[in-house]
Amino acid sequence: MESSVFGGVEAWFAGKQVDSVHVKREGHHQLARKLSITDLVAIGVGATIGAGVYVLVGTVAREHAGPALTISFLIAGIAAALSAFCYAELACRCPSAGSAYHYSYICVGEGVAWLVGWALVLEYTIGGSAVARGITPNLALFFGGLDKLPDFLARHTIPVIGVVVDPSAAVLVLIVTFLLCTGIKESSLVQMIVTSVNVSVMLFITIVGGYLGFKTGWVGYELPSGYFPFGINGMFSGSAVVFFSYIGFDSVTSTAEEVKNPQRDLPLGIAIALFICCILYMLVSVVITGLVPYYALDPDTPISSVFASYGVQWAVYIITTGAVTALFASLLGSILAQPRILMAMARDGLLPSFFSDINKNTQVPVKSTLTTGIFAAVLAFFMDVSQLAGMVSVVSLQFGCSIQESDSKNLKDPAGSSENESHNIHEIGEALLGYPLIEKSISQENLNEQTRRKIAAWTITCLCMGVFVLAFAASAKGLSSTLRFTLCGLCGILMLCCLIVLSCIDQDDARHTFGHTGGFTCPFVPFLPAACILINTYLLIDLGAATWIRVSVWYAIGGLIYLFYGRTHSSLSNAIYVPSAYADEIYRSSSQHHLA
Repeated sequence: MESSVFGGVEAWFAGKQVDSVHVKREGHHQLARKLSITDLVAIGVGATIGAGVYVLVGTVAREHAGPALTISFLIAGIAAALSAFCYAELACRCPSAGSAYHYSYICVGEGVAWLVGWALVLEYTIGGSAVARGITPNLALFFGGLDKLPDFLARHTIPVIGVVVDPSAAVLVLIVTFLLCTGIKESSLVQMIVTSVNVSVMLFITIVGGYLGFKTGWVGYELPSGYFPFGINGMFSGSAVVFFSYIGFDSVTSTAEEVKNPQRDLPLGIAIALFICCILYMLVSVVITGLVPYYALDPDTPISSVFASYGVQWAVYIITTGAVTALFASLLGSILAQPRILMAMARDGLLPSFFSDINKNTQVPVKSTLTTGIFAAVLAFFMDVSQLAGMVSVVSLQFGCSIQESDSKNLKDPAGSSENESHNIHEIGEALLGYPLIEKSISQENLNEQTRRKIAAWTITCLCMGVFVLAFAASAKGLSSTLRFTLCGLCGILMLCCLIVLSCIDQDDARHTFGHTGGFTCPFVPFLPAACILINTYLLIDLGAATWIRVSVWYAIGGLIYLFYGRTHSSLSNAIYVPSAYADEIYRSSSQHHLA
């Protein structure tokens, strides 16, 4: 029993080698490497701009932020940018499908990787469903209103349970799924076209709306309640919800295996896409909340209804076209990423091999794409936008910053070292070719390095505890002001001390030689990751209890799947563990053997 428990803990923290995925794919169909930086920007912007402007603007302004919606978008954009810095470095060093799941598997271990991967399933599938759910109110404007839609596209309420079903959202998801099955280049071309239309419409909204605002005196800002009608906490609560609208940059990293030059193009694609989206979000929110009072915004079609209230009916059709194309592009980006996450998890044995099959003609994971599309269509048919968006924000915020904390501590070699190891290099190398998973070890002569890593690990733990208490105290309305300020002050001091210790400790040399060298390096470590963790934790705490309950149920389901399938079918169960000191020699020996 004891050995079983030990083996389970060991498997939880065991990680894979950076390029093991490429070895396992030998002799199988591969993803097409066809994407350029232009394609990545189109995928990133298209996947990002959608529900954040055309669906969530009205709801968040009315219920959370008011005119301060612009600042909410800025804060959420900063939080996303901090996470994107770390995504960019890891994408350069580990350019494989799987995004944060793949990075976690290499840096931390299988257990955390499973949680991240399972969370990404929720993020992309539900994110796509939320976007699709927003298509019906905008599509209805072409027909003259929701009551004018054809019956097979209109929303209907199920009498007994009171659930509003949305057939047009489900149909749109299935159309996008079919498009993604045709090939990555074809999908990226369509994405580029609809994204160009979307960006043009958002610029139109900013210019024409700005003209109307200066002409009428920006009546939306002349409120007795001021710029922050819901207070500072309301503004941050709005940031937690609209963070959902920035998750497109993660879609870029999920296509890493299909990029021609990932070391150069991935970080540039992420940065350019995120910058464009943040600027456009802020410009549009400034205009919309300034044209009408926040409480008068339509939660379903906020932008179109604002222009209609000013009598600019011709502009409504242009805006509606932009809304439909934006939602289509965002949906395409969400469903594009999800099958590649499933494929990466299936490669590692955590999911059935069914999900890892790549079609030899289209060079895309068709089976995973169809599964994702059908599941997203069902969710879009039954669930509303607010329920879906809250769940996605929990996942995005949790794992947007958790990859910063990838543990670089090495694990001890379970078998120890012996004098005969050097004589068995060829034999170990031969066996290792099929299962290139290496558990790092700490040699006896590196006790100083071990001590340094222990200090760093405990310091990071204290930093995270201080971040959590600080964020909780800052957002807790029930605490007295004295207690809140005391907790915030003490935790601030603790965080500052931890950052000083981390900045004085030498960085792990393995960080600079990890994976593929070259490309982007995350700046201002450890200060930037700490800022990311603080902002994301604060935004997470502001999400409602109902959202956390739904996400907890999802995690519970994932835990059962991992316990009864993933852990027993994992490729790590057949791995050969060797001391990291011999890893390079093993691979050199194996390569020379095959060349001979």
